[in-house]
Amino acid sequence: MSAPSLVVKFWGVRGTIPAPGPDTLRYGGNTACVSLQLGAVATIILDAGTGIRVLGKQLAAHDAPIYLLISHKHWDHIQGFPSFPPIYQPARRITLLPALDAQMARALLTQMDGVHFPVRGRDLPSLRLRSWRAGVRELAGLGLTVTRIAVNHPGGAFGYKLTYQERTVAYLTDNELGAPPQIRVNTPAAFAAFCQGADLLIHDAQYLPQDMPAKRGWGHSILPHVLEMAATAQVQHLVLFHHDPDRSDDELDRIQAQARAWLSQHAPAIQCTVAYEGLTFAW
Repeated sequence: MSAPSLVVKFWGVRGTIPAPGPDTLRYGGNTACVSLQLGAVATIILDAGTGIRVLGKQLAAHDAPIYLLISHKHWDHIQGFPSFPPIYQPARRITLLPALDAQMARALLTQMDGVHFPVRGRDLPSLRLRSWRAGVRELAGLGLTVTRIAVNHPGGAFGYKLTYQERTVAYLTDNELGAPPQIRVNTPAAFAAFCQGADLLIHDAQYLPQDMPAKRGWGHSILPHVLEMAATAQVQHLVLFHHDPDRSDDELDRIQAQARAWLSQHAPAIQCTVAYEGLTFAW
């Protein structure tokens, strides 16, 4: 059998802060990081939470180019970057994409200031930045198309849609579908249109209805809103992502059962999985 052309793997699935401990062993306690392996051609990394450290140990043994896309500047999406081994390999080609927002790229490097981390970002040997001003970006030579959309999150954030060899992965982390006006930049209908028919939709589902209204406006969706949007978008597989650090494995089991029960009644064609470290999809 030939090797798969696209492999999606989850290395960190938590939001807000790492959550190690006996109650999170099965789903994992690392913060957000997802990789897309394009055969032997390149690795695309979505976010640089603490999960990127283990991914980096694997990638350090190979020399394929790495492209890093950051959704936004909050700590749980950048805090693993200084511990990503490939950035210390002198001959390594690592592209920070986007530098669509120069501040977003700068957030990765300024945490490495010689005070908060012993190595300075300016001393890293392997990085380069690419600008991105348009809504769609084609990575030359990779056959990969990347589209971005602004999501509903304090401080601003982006979601991404990546299409490779007729497979589409949508990544909408840190997105509050029921956002109040002060952080709302797009509607659930716009997000559904963005990821319409995607093979894989990775979406923030950090909260449950009982977490509201105390956490409304924090930039994270409640489960029912995510299920409704996925059903409208008619995606193939929904992955619930960015788990609350206080959510135990047993609680996530119950969320998965609840989500699958709702989908079986309202959108039976959609598969659903609660993200866990090591979860892998291959085509």
